[in-house]
Amino acid sequence: MSKSKTLNGIFGIFLLSLLQYSCTTDDILPALELTTSDTNLSEDEGSIQITATLNSTSSETVTVPLLISGTATEGVDFSISATEITISNGQTSGSISLNGLQDQDIEGVENLNISLESGAGFLVLSGSSLEIQILDDDTDTDNDGVLDSDDECVDVAGDIENNGCPFLGFLINEVNYDPASGALGDANGDGTRSPLNDEFIEFFNSGSALDISGYTLSDADQIRHTFPQGTILPVNSVLVVFGGGTPTGAFGGAIVQTASEGQLNMSNSGDFMTLADPSGDPVLTFDVEPLSNNPNESYTRNPDLIGEFEQHAGLDAANGALFSPGTKLDGSSF
Repeated sequence: MSKSKTLNGIFGIFLLSLLQYSCTTDDILPALELTTSDTNLSEDEGSIQITATLNSTSSETVTVPLLISGTATEGVDFSISATEITISNGQTSGSISLNGLQDQDIEGVENLNISLESGAGFLVLSGSSLEIQILDDDTDTDNDGVLDSDDECVDVAGDIENNGCPFLGFLINEVNYDPASGALGDANGDGTRSPLNDEFIEFFNSGSALDISGYTLSDADQIRHTFPQGTILPVNSVLVVFGGGTPTGAFGGAIVQTASEGQLNMSNSGDFMTLADPSGDPVLTFDVEPLSNNPNESYTRNPDLIGEFEQHAGLDAANGALFSPGTKLDGSSF
């Protein structure tokens, strides 16, 4: 064999070996994919996993830096266990956790964008990014700036200083001019049903503290009650005036008085009650006549404070109760 043929053979073997080496995948970086366990994250202790996955194992530990952007703020709206994902040698994936942070702010849905930052040991393919929505669980049904969880008047726009309820001033909320017969009519709770003693008018003060000392309450014939000195109604307080007897019970923490003239004497066939200031100027009135149907129960606003007067027992919130002096329809305190 000639020397030239020998050299050509050796060169051919070298070239083939070079080509075989260049075609192996050992020198090609693995590609990386970013996935999430969910694209929605609740702010109420929600948690999701962000996972980086290689399409083949790596011969060394891979660190995957993350780029985070969006309208959500770390430490306020969410927390993240790390801003990079580590894939250990011989593994194909690694994860971090993303957690929602509870607050009391009405923010609506906020977004969080997580994408890959190029790093050593992997290839970043186009589209390797995630968009996470952080869901707000704070709602404000009536848009008055008070969260429903803290709003005492969820469906009515009110004032922040008044726990979401409007300041309504001084008003009459419930009137019982026709107590039921028997023990069921014992509205003042003294153990004795009386057609006069168990009559009552419930007042509510939704506003600044109000001093009604010297005010009078009259029916169509005469003054039936003069409010004693020191009768001061704080904001959002209740006052109940019974016709007489010995009112016994908590009455929702209301101020309770009995008619100074011994009775309110509201006529079932029609009467006109007037609250007047010390000068005799009318402040509030209540006309019994449109409601004079001998109901054997009270008339109350439905809903409390803001609604029209309706018979008490038939209202769902009343659960069959004939009256609720000093409390809301359902028996809870104002």
